[in-house]
Amino acid sequence: MDNTKTAIKVSTVSIAVNALLSLFKFIAGIIGHSSAMLSDAAHSLSDVISTFVVIAGVKMADKKSDAHHPYGHERLECVAAIVLSALLFLAGLGIGLSGIRKIVSIDPSSIQKPGLSALIAALISIGAKEAMYWYTRNAAKKINSGALMADAWHHRSDALSSVGSFIGIFGARLGFPVLDPLASIIICVFIVKAAFDIFKDSMDKMVDRACDEETTNEMKKAVCSVKGVETLDLIQTRLFGSKIYVDIEISADGNLPLYKAHSIAQEVHDKIEGSFPLVKHCMVHVNPK
Repeated sequence: MDNTKTAIKVSTVSIAVNALLSLFKFIAGIIGHSSAMLSDAAHSLSDVISTFVVIAGVKMADKKSDAHHPYGHERLECVAAIVLSALLFLAGLGIGLSGIRKIVSIDPSSIQKPGLSALIAALISIGAKEAMYWYTRNAAKKINSGALMADAWHHRSDALSSVGSFIGIFGARLGFPVLDPLASIIICVFIVKAAFDIFKDSMDKMVDRACDEETTNEMKKAVCSVKGVETLDLIQTRLFGSKIYVDIEISADGNLPLYKAHSIAQEVHDKIEGSFPLVKHCMVHVNPK
């Protein structure tokens, strides 16, 4: 529940910042005669929509288990992250295609020199969106939220878009309008790469990929440290949204009474779930040694 509150709090801040920035950029674009800044304003407005997707995904993932979903709903957050990765990919592609079209059809004589207000707006946008990227990213890492991490990269894409706007506006003021579309193409590559990484991470969590080797090794040490465990026969992990499921087989003295063997298994279970907060459930099977 605390994770959900954190995600919603960060998302609410994100919506407020994007809405204000969008309005600010729109006004600056009109006053400064900058089409790049007007496009940037539209990009910020699209981020408001993507953040609502994050909120919906996080809230649905937090729903309790029911008869039809006995393992919970955590994977719904992965679905939200995949949707956001698609939006991020399309945003990056749009920026890249726009840059290519401008290079092909650019006519320096037809470009109106942007005003200083548009340049200042681009600088403010870069600072604000980069700050929002780190704020959202830190929260996403803290609660292990793929959807929130995707939203963080939406902030970064907007910051990169504003960098392109700044270069384009600055270049146009100096008489080099081609800098704007060139920057857009470079920015497109970074955004598409981020979209791919988010998509891959979400798909790993959707298809029961094992958790990282370092975590698995730490789990092995924890199991073997429990008194009564003769050997660790098997350990299997799988990512389930932001959580981890663990299946373990241990060997214990075959002459132990059932209650004692069960006690050892229970201690292993408690050790894993207590030491690894992301583990949602640990199943332990005891084999006779």
